[in-house]
Parts: sequence; C-alpha cells; structure tokens
Amino acid sequence: MTAAKLSTTVPAPPADWRDLLALTKPRVMSLVVFTGLCGLLAAPARISPVLGFTAILCIALGAGAAAALNMWYEADLDAKMKRTAGRPIPAGRMDRQTALHFGVGLAFFSVILMELATNRVAAAILAVSILFYVLVYTVWLKRRTPQNIVIGGAAGAFPPVIGWAAATGDVTLLPVLLFAVIFLWTPPHFWALSLFVRSDYAAAGVPMLPVVAGAPTTRRHILLYTLPMAAAAVAPWPLGLTGLLYGVSAALLSLAFVALAAQVALNRAVEPAGMGPEKRLFAYSILYLFALFAALVADLWLLK
Repeated sequence: MTAAKLSTTVPAPPADWRDLLALTKPRVMSLVVFTGLCGLLAAPARISPVLGFTAILCIALGAGAAAALNMWYEADLDAKMKRTAGRPIPAGRMDRQTALHFGVGLAFFSVILMELATNRVAAAILAVSILFYVLVYTVWLKRRTPQNIVIGGAAGAFPPVIGWAAATGDVTLLPVLLFAVIFLWTPPHFWALSLFVRSDYAAAGVPMLPVVAGAPTTRRHILLYTLPMAAAAVAPWPLGLTGLLYGVSAALLSLAFVALAAQVALNRAVEPAGMGPEKRLFAYSILYLFALFAALVADLWLLK
C-alpha cells in the first residue's frame, strides 16, 4: 500500500497545534537550525540581526515543511513501525490532507520569505533542499534502495550552505566542505540508529542497509563513511580557511568519532544491546556535529 492509497473510515479530529508542531520533527530541526546558524555566523559578510533571525527562521520552516510532507507521504510506513506509530497521522489525530496542506504552505512561505529577507541564492538553495528531501529521498529512494540514506542525506547537509548564502549571496569552498561533512556524517549517524530498529524497518518493508545486508556489513559501512567524514571535517584547517582552534578541535573530535566507529566495526554481537558501541556512536555523533560547528564559529570569530 502506498501513502497515496492510505485512507481511514473515521474522519480525524481537527488538528491540534501540538500535532502540527510534531509534523515538523522539532528535535531533528534543532540540529538543522544550529548548523544553519553556524553557516550564517561563519560567513565573512554581516547582515542585520533581524534579517539574520529571519533567515534562520526560514531554514527552520523549510525543514519543518519537508518533515511534514515526509510524514504525509510515509503515513503507511509510520503506521507499521513502533518508533513512528504514535505520530499524528498514523495515530489518527490528523488527516493526511491537513498534513499535505500544512507542508506545502510552509514550504512556499519559507522560500518566499527567504528571498524577500535575504537573496535569491539562499532562497533557491532552500527550495532545492526541501524538494530533494521530499522528492528524491522520501518519494524516490526510501522504499527502493539501501543507499537511500546515503544519497538522501544530502538534504540535511544544505542548512550551513543556506545560512552562508543568506549572509553573502554566494557559495564558496568553506560551505561546500561543511556540506560534505554533514553529507558523510549522515550514514554512520543514521545506520547506528537503524541497527536498533532493524525489525521496524523490516516489518514496514523499507530496505535499510541493516535489513538487506545485515549488521556486520552495516557496521563496516559505518567505519567506511566515517573516515572521509573526518578528513572533510579537518580539511578547512590545512586549506587555510580556519585557524588553530578549529583545526585542533576538528582533529580531536573526529579522532574520537573514528575510534567509536572502529569499535562498531569490530563488534561481533548479533544484535546491538544496551549501551553498546552502536548506541555510544549514535549519541556521540549528535554531540560531534554540535561541537564541530560551534568550534568553527568560535574560531572564525576570534580571527576577526
């Protein structure tokens, strides 16, 4: 059954504001907003605080729109997985039409406001990021290939580029490297989580890597993607784009990430359990991205 065919015999009640908020995946949005803010602060140009706030708001709204449209399309999958069965649509607290209208309206509003407040380059990249997440990842890749999170992860890598473009009106090497870091970070971060919810994905028929290739292959791939991620994270320093503070921080943070990924790759347990290496890596991966981008901003502001 596809999301387009999902229906219910009992009309859902009017959407509560808390359910509309849940559609935007606020916990995921926090990382999106933070990396977007860091991209804006790391840019060499300065914009007024009001316009800067508006740009970050647009990034948040765009991310929320993409999440809402993802939940609209994947309502049938969400209903089959324990982790997502409590979301507004599968739980029956909201009808799919409301989610669709909310997501589309939020997407258009965020892109238009971004262009009015900043510039066309930032608005265009924001629009591409929303379309990429919805059409490329959600509609095309998610149900078809175990490489879904690898290619689709690009959608989550756009925020620092958008933030930079909002301040400067262009895109240079540093934001491209920040994009590469998040793009390469996404597979090990998400695969570490998916090892714990493999049965959920299997029940829903989603071809995540742990489902189609098994835990040992997934663990090796986690390390495989961590190594270029670490190289991309450190690269701004030898390229002269950042200073010593960022370089040392990136090196130490990435070294710890590689060490945890190596522990995951060497783990021979059939199923991850408790606070094993997979769960430790997943928890650290979130801290890693926050700390890395915070170090970037601190470094560049100290140089000014």
